[in-house]
Amino acid sequence: MESAGRSRVGIPQPPGVQEQPDSAAAQPPRSLGAGAAPDAAMGDSAQEEQSLLLAAAYVYDAQYNRNIPFDTSPRAVRLYYLYNHWTMQAATYFFIFVDLALALFEEPAVYLLPFLVTSLTEVLCLLVFFGRLFHFAQVTPRDVFWKDTKNICIMITILMTLVDLIVFGALRISSIRGVRWSRPLRPIFLINFAESRQIRRAFRSIRNTLPEITYVFLLFMFSVLMFSLMALKLFGDRNLKTVEGLPYFSNYLEIVFDMYVLVTTANSPDVMMPAYDFSWWYCLFFIVYVIINTYIFMSVFLAVVYNNYRKHLKNEIRKLAYMKRRKMIEAFNLLKAKEEAEFVVKEDRWKRLVKLVAPDISTSHRELLLRICDEEQKGFVDKKSFVRLADLLNIQVITMKLHSHPLEVWIPHVYNSAPSLLIRKMVRHKVFVWMYDVIILINAVFIALDEENPLISYAEWVFLSLYIAEILLKLYTYEPRTFFARNQFWNWFDTSIIVAALVATVLNTTLKSVTVYNSQQVLDIVFILRVLRLIRIIDSIQRFRVIMTTLINIVPTMLTFGGLALVVYYVFSIIGMEIFHGKVQFFAANSTVQHALYCGNPALKDTTFARAKYCKNNFNDIASSFVVLMELTVVNQWHVLASGFALVTHEAAKLYFITFHIVVVIMIINIFIAFILEAFFVEYSLEKSEVETAIEKKIQELGVGIQEDELLEGQLIDNMETSENDLGGEEGAATKKKPKGLMFKVASKRYRTVDALLQRMFEAEIPPEEEGPSLEQILNLSPDDTYLKNPTFNSAA
Repeated sequence: MESAGRSRVGIPQPPGVQEQPDSAAAQPPRSLGAGAAPDAAMGDSAQEEQSLLLAAAYVYDAQYNRNIPFDTSPRAVRLYYLYNHWTMQAATYFFIFVDLALALFEEPAVYLLPFLVTSLTEVLCLLVFFGRLFHFAQVTPRDVFWKDTKNICIMITILMTLVDLIVFGALRISSIRGVRWSRPLRPIFLINFAESRQIRRAFRSIRNTLPEITYVFLLFMFSVLMFSLMALKLFGDRNLKTVEGLPYFSNYLEIVFDMYVLVTTANSPDVMMPAYDFSWWYCLFFIVYVIINTYIFMSVFLAVVYNNYRKHLKNEIRKLAYMKRRKMIEAFNLLKAKEEAEFVVKEDRWKRLVKLVAPDISTSHRELLLRICDEEQKGFVDKKSFVRLADLLNIQVITMKLHSHPLEVWIPHVYNSAPSLLIRKMVRHKVFVWMYDVIILINAVFIALDEENPLISYAEWVFLSLYIAEILLKLYTYEPRTFFARNQFWNWFDTSIIVAALVATVLNTTLKSVTVYNSQQVLDIVFILRVLRLIRIIDSIQRFRVIMTTLINIVPTMLTFGGLALVVYYVFSIIGMEIFHGKVQFFAANSTVQHALYCGNPALKDTTFARAKYCKNNFNDIASSFVVLMELTVVNQWHVLASGFALVTHEAAKLYFITFHIVVVIMIINIFIAFILEAFFVEYSLEKSEVETAIEKKIQELGVGIQEDELLEGQLIDNMETSENDLGGEEGAATKKKPKGLMFKVASKRYRTVDALLQRMFEAEIPPEEEGPSLEQILNLSPDDTYLKNPTFNSAA
């Protein structure tokens, strides 16, 4: 069998929580109420076509969890399709990336470009952003567009950036130093365009968490200030000295900073040692402080963030579930026709709709979807089945084509002989897998041994030979196109690593014979490839596979927090460069410059910052700034960095570093941890229970082979194939007569995102015939509201 491809409909973006209007006055598309029908003056054919396009837009939005208000005129609907086309979205993200990347080429720059080049590039980006916004304005009703805060933010940012460019350019011409104060605003474009709803959702999580976390933070700061005052009274008059010979706990503001740093454990136990040396009993003061503030308050921070995150996530998912239901019902109402006592969507209209929404899927795949929606093959789809079409389209399906092994075609007598069948049976047996797991473990021991030993070097050739033999045996047993199918990741990984290791080992052996050539770099590659081979053991141990699969499944949604971190890092980097640029310089180790020992700034002479050789940790360009911020995120030694930059500027500079710690470490990292906890709990428990939706179960039940060229209009060829058709099937699979044609298989039994799982859980509790609350009620739902006609969604809490 060969994986002929994965049928995934539409633009490949991960589904997530839908975008909600940022303004309370933002209204839904006019078609979600009265007046949705096309103009009566239109001809029947044109009216039907417009209804189909409009219904497809609703299904498309429901499929990708979009909630963009759009006009329902024929021109607006077509512009809406263009607005959501992947090329338009890719172009938008490209110019956003270019706009953000300009910081690499502007003073202070990693690679300096003339101001004219960077300014013209930024103007071009602004024109693209304005064009994208203008396109959106042509799609959205005018009253909705002007009340949407996202659009206002983009327009104001474009205007402010243009003003800043003009003023900065004029000052530059006049040889007056200016500040590009608009650069920290650039991430606004990444946040506020409609495509970035997931990043906006992360910011909403922060915004929604702020009220609750503020009270905890104020109580925490009160504790820090109170303990700092006690420390001043306990140690301030005892003439104690720090290790640098400075007065110990004599300045209240410095005490507050040191005690705040102690909460992060970065200066422990250094901050305690002068008092501890003076008296053993003083350690109790610091122990009590750490227990209260580091362990209790920091845990409370996490608990508050986690609780609020889950509460608001549940509310957003609930809105999404209701809104998607309404969109699908609206699409149904546009296409419905009377059939006996009920309204239905005729089969031909259903096919045309799916072809519009999912033009890339095969005819066979479309027939399979129809078989699921019209299980009794009545020639129409009822409302209940139609509503779940968006979920059907979101299920990733692998189209698998059956092939005979080439050797079976070329030399059937040899390939089907008794010795051949015995070899193939052995390769399929679990003992074969276990044997190579043992070989990998033995190889790991040899990798750790001395490479210079000739026996170890020869052993590597033995292991390589065994691995190559494994690949050849598998290729002999399994059909090559199936073995290297796109969904067979570990087969590709194993083969790539082994082939690369073979090439690198041969190259390294050859270069060793050439004494004038240093092959250390090739040798390093060989070592890395050898170690990478150990990764395949993960796929052999079931519990390892569960954990790794869980982590892989939550990676797409984790990228949201990558975007959030990028925004925060970018803003702090730009501000840091404006404040600290040039204050700290890095000199090479062999530099003879007088100030090289203290980073080019006399204020750092004999400081911990200089002695630790932190000179390369500076804000002299955005790349270095990102490195410093990453070090601050890790927390260790962040107080040394803060104190160093405070010495070269002003003590108030410590507020920059404290603010970064509060925003990133206390808030964003805790939200990220809350997400990881929720995601891992859901995914891990789902793996163990193998929960599947009714749709996925139905696809597996129908796991049919379809002969594409024999497929007649409206007819499904029933080549049933109930097995999973994995490579490691039953031992007798080699001799089993396989049907010809295509077979469909759900790509994964697990949900790809936590959002998708929670949404399905919520939808499962909504009665199929229930339309849910009104549109206005949906948009105004808060975490504390309940819709009495429906369940309370406690099962997902």
